[in-house]
Amino acid sequence: MEAKYGFTKMTVSEFETWISNLRIGRTILKIQQHHTYVPSYIHFTGNNHFDRQLAMKNYHVNQNGWQDIGQHFTIFPDGTVVTGRSLEKSPACITNQNANAICIENFGNFDHNGDVMTNVQKDAIIAITAALCKRFNLPVNSNTIVYHHWFRLDNGVRNNGSGNNKTCPGTNFFGGNKVPDFENHFAPLVRAKLGGHPIKTDTSGILKYVSVTANSLNVRTQPDAGSAKAADRPGIPLGAVLRIYEEKDGWLKISNTQSNWVAARYAVEVKRATVNATVLNVRTGPGTDFPKVDRIEKDQEVFVFEEVNGWCKIDLGDKWVTRSYLNF
Repeated sequence: MEAKYGFTKMTVSEFETWISNLRIGRTILKIQQHHTYVPSYIHFTGNNHFDRQLAMKNYHVNQNGWQDIGQHFTIFPDGTVVTGRSLEKSPACITNQNANAICIENFGNFDHNGDVMTNVQKDAIIAITAALCKRFNLPVNSNTIVYHHWFRLDNGVRNNGSGNNKTCPGTNFFGGNKVPDFENHFAPLVRAKLGGHPIKTDTSGILKYVSVTANSLNVRTQPDAGSAKAADRPGIPLGAVLRIYEEKDGWLKISNTQSNWVAARYAVEVKRATVNATVLNVRTGPGTDFPKVDRIEKDQEVFVFEEVNGWCKIDLGDKWVTRSYLNF
């Protein structure tokens, strides 16, 4: 590993070990795949990983007005991966689709007539995606691994690339950027990489889920405000959904293996649910008279923050769906 400018560069094997040992409070439901487009291969010299990552951060902060670099990871043409923003923070990569997500930027332009992806980068993208699926208990499907192209550029509504979409992660990304391309060319490679490590689906140890209501919630080593903060865990930001394994005297345990606790008064309970409709409309309020703002695919998972008259609010903003189309 090598560190510079607040980023860490790793090989695939180093990343696999690092991610398996990393403790993260935020619950992850999906992985986003992108390409950088610019910079592309012509901008990569073989040893300027940190300079290119810093340039992207500076652009995102100064040009876009974001608080940090948009992505969590960048995978480079030589197969190395460089960290970006903290995994405790949502990415800034797909409009209205960043909650509970991890963002991967694949360095290069993978549209037709663009860069020809190197074999080592292909292998790294597959391996890192598989490692993230394994770490966060994500099945390999088109709801948990998503392409930017499947969402409208202006409002983030999922339309699977039918209009007003970027080509990202590229029209030639592992055979194409459509959902059938993912299912036929990319998903089988990730599943094969996971072959000896099937995704576990047992969540019986989880007592409940909560959403953070503080701007930054400290993680402590004991269920006591006087105990030390966990040295390897940063404050958890507003809106992050945490898994709770135990409750004690107004404190919530957020790890099943470590003594990591947060104050219950800075969190509210949310419910995890799965969409059972083929396509579920999302509206700005609890009723059919409110306008549609999004649509959710069958089997996609959501968190419910509030219920009103048979309607469920599924994020901190104004997004509501009909309760009868959710399985809790």
